[in-house]
Amino acid sequence: MLEVKDLHAYYGKSHILQGVNLTIGEGEIVSLLGRNGVGRSTTCKAIMGEVPPKGSVKFRGKELVGLESFEIAQAGIGYVPENRDIFPGMTTRQNLLLGLKPGQKEEDSRWTMEQMFDMFSNLRRRADVEASVLSGGEKQMLTICRTLMGDPDLIMIDEPTEGLAPKVVQQVGEMLEQIAKRGVSILLVEQKLTIALKISARVYVMGHGKIVFEGKSADFEKNNDVRKEWLEV
Repeated sequence: MLEVKDLHAYYGKSHILQGVNLTIGEGEIVSLLGRNGVGRSTTCKAIMGEVPPKGSVKFRGKELVGLESFEIAQAGIGYVPENRDIFPGMTTRQNLLLGLKPGQKEEDSRWTMEQMFDMFSNLRRRADVEASVLSGGEKQMLTICRTLMGDPDLIMIDEPTEGLAPKVVQQVGEMLEQIAKRGVSILLVEQKLTIALKISARVYVMGHGKIVFEGKSADFEKNNDVRKEWLEV
């Protein structure tokens, strides 16, 4: 579904991504692991066109490099950034409706607002309050649900469990598994190895702007050398 080849990206003169290669299949959950500052978030932003990419990013065989971010979203890729961007002056319900693409009807999507509320009852209870008063966990739920309202075929989620209580982390993990069961592929950028390894079929590990390990989750768990060199503090 997604094929990234020789992806490079820069911030000014800083060469952040240095030839990243990765693939994601239909309905597959793939985790992108690594320490802070190695380029994981930049990889998502480059795929999404928020950072000018050099190389090739193909989605269902179509080249995305050179397209605007909104065109990439319309092609079927959703992106949940790390900073949990919401519209604080709007209600939870209004935030969710903003996830719909132009001309898209909610009933035509595989995800409806009712389904979002069924998965996260907190959002139902707070549907008509301003999003600014939501807790950190509720804001994370809202940003994921808002992206799903656009009915993406692939969703990139950056650090969804950062700063969340263990119970909410479990809820997010369960939601990601539900998303994949509905045929949506997931690229998960995550620090918590427990959740990444539990739900991912494969993992990539980044170091210094490059992929330093690629393999099945079970193989990664057995590879103490990779964990020690590229993940442990």
